[in-house]
Amino acid sequence: MELDKLNNKQKEAVFCTEGPLLVLAGAGSGKTRVLTHKIAYLIDRKNVNPFSILAITFTNKAAKEMKERVFSLIGERARDIQISTYHSFGYKIIRENYWLLKLDKNFNIMDESDSITLIKKILKDLNLDPNHYSPKGIKNIISNNKNELITSSQYIKYANTEWDKIVLKVYQKYQETLLKNNAVDFDDLLMMPILLFKDNKEVLKKYQEKYQYILVDEYQDTNEAQYTLTKLIGSKYKNVCVVGDGDQCIYSWRGANYRNILNFEKDFSNAKVILLEKNYRSTKNILDVANNVIKNNSKRKDKNLVTDNVLGSKIKYFQALDEKDESNYIAGEIKKISNKSISYDDIAVLYRTNAQSRAIEESFMVEKIPYKVIGSFSFYNRKEIKDLVAYLKLIYNEKDDIALLRCINNPKRGIGAKKIANLMEKAEQNQKSIYDVIESNPELEFKEIIETLKEIYAKNSLTELIEAVLEKTGLITGLENERTLEADIRLENLREFKSITKAFEEKNGIISLEEFLMELSLVSNSEELKEENDKVSLMTMHAAKGLEFKVVFITGLEEGITPHINAMDLSEDLEEERRLFYVGITRAKELLYLLNTKTRLLFGDRRSNIESRFISEVGEDFIEKEIASKTFDNDNLFYDNVDFNIGEVINHEKFGEGIIQEYDDKFITVSFSYPYMTKKLMKNHKSIIKLGKN
Repeated sequence: MELDKLNNKQKEAVFCTEGPLLVLAGAGSGKTRVLTHKIAYLIDRKNVNPFSILAITFTNKAAKEMKERVFSLIGERARDIQISTYHSFGYKIIRENYWLLKLDKNFNIMDESDSITLIKKILKDLNLDPNHYSPKGIKNIISNNKNELITSSQYIKYANTEWDKIVLKVYQKYQETLLKNNAVDFDDLLMMPILLFKDNKEVLKKYQEKYQYILVDEYQDTNEAQYTLTKLIGSKYKNVCVVGDGDQCIYSWRGANYRNILNFEKDFSNAKVILLEKNYRSTKNILDVANNVIKNNSKRKDKNLVTDNVLGSKIKYFQALDEKDESNYIAGEIKKISNKSISYDDIAVLYRTNAQSRAIEESFMVEKIPYKVIGSFSFYNRKEIKDLVAYLKLIYNEKDDIALLRCINNPKRGIGAKKIANLMEKAEQNQKSIYDVIESNPELEFKEIIETLKEIYAKNSLTELIEAVLEKTGLITGLENERTLEADIRLENLREFKSITKAFEEKNGIISLEEFLMELSLVSNSEELKEENDKVSLMTMHAAKGLEFKVVFITGLEEGITPHINAMDLSEDLEEERRLFYVGITRAKELLYLLNTKTRLLFGDRRSNIESRFISEVGEDFIEKEIASKTFDNDNLFYDNVDFNIGEVINHEKFGEGIIQEYDDKFITVSFSYPYMTKKLMKNHKSIIKLGKN
C-alpha cells in the first residue's frame, strides 16, 4: 500500500479506524489518497469485511476513480465494497425494500424531463396554464423540499402565498401520480430511504449492522437529506469518517450546508479531528494569499495551508480600463506564457458569472488562442442567445424561414408542431415565405409582435431594440417564471447581449441591424480554433472546484461581481463568496493573476467599478500591481451636440460621403451613393464629420 509515502497527518487519518473522525483536508492536501488508503488499510491490515464498508462521494466519476484506486491497492477484494454516490446508495436501499415503500419490484426512476412532463399534465388537469406557472420552477421547489425532507403533506405549513398554494396542489398530485405509476424521482432516492428508516427501526438496524464503517468525501457539500442519511446509518457503531473542507463549501444554492462539517463534533461526541494542511499543489506565495483571504471568514475551523514547494512568483494584479482591456491583457499574457513551454491546457480563466466569458472569448478569437468553455456552451452557442439572434434575423428579414421556425413557438405560445407543419405546407404551395402565409391566431399574434418590433427598430437604437425583443416576445418572462438557477444564468446571458449591441454602437456609431448581424456572424462562426486539442479552459469559479492548473486568471474582481451583488447584504452570503474566491486562488499551481476593471460594460450598462474588498485581503507584500495607464471615458466617442439638417453632407469614416435625409434627437439617416445605401447613424459619433450643405 506504500503507506510510507504518506505524510504523518495522512498516516494518522488512515490509522484511526475506530470511532468518529473528521478530516479537515485543505486544498491540494491529498484527501483522496487518504480515503483510498484508509479503505485499503481497513481490509488489508484490520481484516474488516469489505461488505461492511460504505464509501460515499458526490459524482459517479469520483466514485469510479475511488474504486479504481482501491483496486490498485488491494485488488479483487475491493469488488465487494459499497463505493457509490448518495443517490446510487439510496436506490440500492429502495430496491432492497420496495414493498415497504408501497412500490412494485419493477419500479421506474423518473428523470428530470419526465418529471416536468408530468407536472405540465397536472397543471392542465388543474386548469392552470403551464406557460404562466412554470413546470420547471415548480419542479425546482418540489426538489428543494424533498432535499430538506419536507413531504407534500408537511409543505402545507409553508404554503402562505397563492403561488405556494398552487405548488402545494401540484406537489400532492405529483406524489400521488408517482406512486400510482410505480415510479420515484431522483430526489426520492434520498428522501424515501430516510422516511423508511424513521418509520421502521428494524430496517434501520439492519443497515447499521451491515455498514459498520462509513467514509464520506466532500462532506461540506452534503445537504439535509445526505447529512441525515449518514447520521442515521452511522449512529450505532459511530465509525464514521468524513473528509472535507469547510473553506471550500460553495454550493449553498443547491442545498449544501457548510454547518454539517462544523457541527460534526456535536453530532458525534468524542470525534477526533485531524487537519491536513500540507499542500502539494501550489507555491508558497499562492498559499499565503489563500490563507490571508480565508482567515477573514468567522464561521470556519482554523487551518493554515503550508507547503514544501518553492516560494514562486508574486501574484500579478492588473487593473484594466474596461472589459476589453482586461480580455486583451489576458490574451497577451497567455501568448507570452505559452512561448515558455506552458501548454494551453495548463491555463484557466475563471469568472463569477457565465456572462463574463463573452469579452474573453472575443479576444481569444481575434488572437487565435484556442479555448474551451467548461460546464457551458461558448457564449454564441448558448440556446438562449441563438433564440434571441433568430428574432433579430426575422425582424431584419421576414423571409428567413429558419429563423422563424426557431422562434415562432419560443417561448411557448400555443403554436404546436401540427400548426407549423400546416404553415410550411401552405408556404410551399404558394411559393411564399412562412411569414407571408400567416393569417390566423395564434400565429397572427406572433406576426404582430414581429411587426411591432420592426416599428420599434425604425425609431430606436439596437440596444433599445434588444430590450424590446426581450420584453415583448416573452423570452424574459418565460425564464423568470421558471425560478431555477439555470433560468437565472440564461437571463444573465440574454441581458449581457445588450453589451454586444452597446459596444457595436459605441465603436461604429451605426444603428444597422444588417451590419450588426454580419459582424455577429463573423464572430460566432469563427471555426479556425475548433480543431485544436490543446485549449485554454474558461469556466466559472464554481465549475473549477476540484481542478488544478499551472496558470490561473481570476477576472472581474469588483464589488457587485466578486463578491456578487446578490451576496453583499448578508454576512453568511458574503462568506460564501469569499470561499468561492479562495477556491479560485487554490486552483493555481505556479502563476496566479487577479484582474478587475475601472469600468465594465455588463448587461448593456457601462458602470464605474469599485475594487473588490477581497483584493485588500490578499496582502500587498504578495502582489505585483499594474494599473492601465490611460483613462477610459465613454464620452470621448461622441462630440458635444452638433446641429444637423436635412440636405447637409457628412463624411463617415467607413461609408464615405452622404447626404442627411432625416434626423431627430438621437439619430441621423444618411444616403450614401457609392454604393447606394441608406444608414441610420448615431448623431454625434466621432466617425461622422459634418461637411456642410449639398
